[in-house]
Amino acid sequence: MQVEQGASSPGDGAAPRPDDGDAGIDGPRERAAAAVRALGHALLAHDVDARLLEQVAAELPALTRQAERAGPRHRDVTTLTERMFGRAIGDREPVVHFDECVVCGPWNPLGVGIEVERDGDAVAAAVVLGHAFEGGPGMAHGGVVAALFDDLLGYLLTVHRFPAFTGALTVRYHRPTPVERRLELRGRVVGRDQRHLHTVGEIRVDGLVVATAEATFVRIDAARLAADS
Repeated sequence: MQVEQGASSPGDGAAPRPDDGDAGIDGPRERAAAAVRALGHALLAHDVDARLLEQVAAELPALTRQAERAGPRHRDVTTLTERMFGRAIGDREPVVHFDECVVCGPWNPLGVGIEVERDGDAVAAAVVLGHAFEGGPGMAHGGVVAALFDDLLGYLLTVHRFPAFTGALTVRYHRPTPVERRLELRGRVVGRDQRHLHTVGEIRVDGLVVATAEATFVRIDAARLAADS
């Protein structure tokens, strides 16, 4: 399976969204976000000459001003909550959080764009991080690795229909996590009680563990997602 920079899934396609469709705004919004992400990675990955950099600097502000003239977007938290916790997720089905998420959101032009699917009672994903997520040369920033885990393990909340917020996240960096290499991610539940879901996850490259994590999520009333927004 081919994995594109900054966004990939072990599944066969994108998860359906209630309002998806090229006839509306969703398809163009997703494509615009992907184009901005690709530009950011390209500018950092290549020895771009000054002329092209000046062209980018000259042309993008006009597009930004056009975007800023549009009315503000209002996110429907009721729909978001229903998508996350309102139905059972089938095995091998991509799991949907929300489209604006900085880690998984296809509409976020500054995001990673990772997609996650259910694998039994666990979750799995694959992604190639582009150069915009570098820390040291050739390796992902540690904060990006932590964000991958927070989102990956957060998908277990949807799989197990357990509305919660992250209470604690501990990441162990066994070796550098590379950019421009396929990362295999997996997360699972190791314990739960009425109030907490305890999870673990790992990231592998060519079968070698590069990072592991433990996270505890604290149950909330799903209505709080709307109350706290």
